[in-house]
Amino acid sequence: MATEIRVPTLGESVTEATIAQWFKKPGDAVNADEPLVELETDKVTVEVPAPVAGKLDSIDVKEGDTVEVGALLGSIAEGAAGAVSAPAAEAAPAAKAAPAAAAETVEVLVPHAGESVTEAEVGEWSVKVGDVVKADDILVELETDKAAQEVPSPVAGTVVEIAQATGATVEPGNLLCKIAKGDGAAVAAAAPAAAAPAPAVSGTNMPAAPSAAKMMAEKGLSADQVAGSGKRGQVLKGDVLAAIAAGASAAPAAAPAPVAVRAVSAPTDEVREERVRMTKLRQTIARRLKDAQNTAAMLTTYNEVDMKPIMDLRKQYKDIFEKKHGVKLGFMGFFTKAITHALKEIPAVNAEIDGTDIIYKNYAHIGVAVGTPKGLVVPVVRDADQMSIAEIEKEIGNLGRKGRDGKLSMADMQGGTFTVSNGGVYGSLMSSPILNAPQSGILGMHKIQERPVAINGQVEIRPMMYLALSYDHRIVDGKEAVTFLVRVKESLEDPQRLILDL
Repeated sequence: MATEIRVPTLGESVTEATIAQWFKKPGDAVNADEPLVELETDKVTVEVPAPVAGKLDSIDVKEGDTVEVGALLGSIAEGAAGAVSAPAAEAAPAAKAAPAAAAETVEVLVPHAGESVTEAEVGEWSVKVGDVVKADDILVELETDKAAQEVPSPVAGTVVEIAQATGATVEPGNLLCKIAKGDGAAVAAAAPAAAAPAPAVSGTNMPAAPSAAKMMAEKGLSADQVAGSGKRGQVLKGDVLAAIAAGASAAPAAAPAPVAVRAVSAPTDEVREERVRMTKLRQTIARRLKDAQNTAAMLTTYNEVDMKPIMDLRKQYKDIFEKKHGVKLGFMGFFTKAITHALKEIPAVNAEIDGTDIIYKNYAHIGVAVGTPKGLVVPVVRDADQMSIAEIEKEIGNLGRKGRDGKLSMADMQGGTFTVSNGGVYGSLMSSPILNAPQSGILGMHKIQERPVAINGQVEIRPMMYLALSYDHRIVDGKEAVTFLVRVKESLEDPQRLILDL
C-alpha cells in the first residue's frame, strides 16, 4: 500500500513553494516523521516529514520545481522498510523484535525557558542515535536570546531518534528526541541512524534557494549583497526582494544601499576564512546594543577615583572578612554599595521611559555584566540597596559561577534597574559603555593604574581608576549625571560614608 506525500498548508497568504532539496532518493528506507524534502517559500523554509514508515517509492517533482499547496510530491510504500532498514531481522526471528516494540519510548520536549522566551536554537548534541544514557545526562544545549539551557535526559535508556538538528529553531513543546527506556532500549536503538535529520543540515554554507538564485542571476546580484534569513543563513526569494527594495544593485555606480553589504574577499583570502553562524544570544546582544544606541540620547561623563582607601581597607580586613563570611572581599561589593547610595540621591538614573511616562524605581536591582564563553550576560543582584557588602559579594560570586557554567535562568537576568560593567578585569583603561535598555544608566569600571596625582599640594603615586557613566539624556540631565558620578567617587575615596549613609 502506498501513501502519498503532498505539499502541506504553508500559511494564510502562501500558495506555492519551490523544492529546495530532497533528503532521500527512491528506494531509501524512511521512518515516520523523518524529514523527506525541504520546501522554500518567499518567507520561510519548511521540511516535509514522512507521514508513515516505509520505503520512498517515488519522487514526482524534482529540486527547483515550483509546486502548489496540496500538490503530489511523491509516495511511500508502507511496510517495505522492514526488510530494508533492519538487516538484523534476516538473521533473527520476528520474536527478537518484540522487546523493541515493548520498550516504552519517552519523548523529550523543548522545555519552557521563561515568560518572554518563545523560541530557542538547538545547539550541539551530546548524544547520537544508539547512545545509552542515564537519567539526568545532558542530551543537548538550547540557546535562547538570553541564555543557554541544557536539557537533561528524563530517564535512563537508549536514544532512538533525534528529531531536531543542530541549528534548528524550536518552540516550547516541540519534540527534541525519543529515548527507549529500560532493557529493551538496546534493541530499539537498532533503528537506522537516518532517523536523525542531521545529515540534511550539515555544513554552514548554504546555497541560495533555487528561486532566490534565479532572481539574483536576473538582477545581477551576488550572494554577498543579500542577507539570508533562512535556516543556516540560506538566502530566500523574500531576501532578494528585500535587498532589491533596499537599493542593492549590481551596477558599480549604484548609490550606497542602506543595507550593509560585505565586501567580497580576494580568492586567496576567502579560502582562509571561516563563516560561523551567530548564536541567538550573540544576535540578541548585537540587536539590543544597537537598539540602545538608536533609541536613547546616550551621553557619557567621566571621572577618576583614588582606589587607595578601598585597597587599604581590603588589605586590612580581607582575611577576617573571608573567614567570617566565606567569600573574598572584592571591589564589586564597594562599588555596588556606592552606586545604591548615589541612586537614592539621584533617582532619575534609576528610572526608565515608558511611552510618555517616566517610571522611577524605588528599589535597586543592580545588573553585573559577566563575560561567558557564549557572550556577555547581565545577571541581576536584586534589592542590592538592602544588602550588606558581604551579601553582595556572595550573590555576585554565585551569579558569576552560574554564568560561566551556563546555569543562569531567565529570572537571574530580568528586572535590572542599573548596570555595572567591569572592563578593567580585561585591562581596559577607558571606555564608553552602552546602555542596557530600557535602563537609563550604566557605570563602567576600568583598570587600576598607578599614576602621579596632586595630593594636598604634593605629587604622589596613587592607584587610580577611570569611571565612565553612560546615561540617557532624555531622562537624566547633565548635572544629575555628574552629581551621581561624584557621589560614587566620594563614597569610594571615603568608605566611612557608606557606613554612615552619607
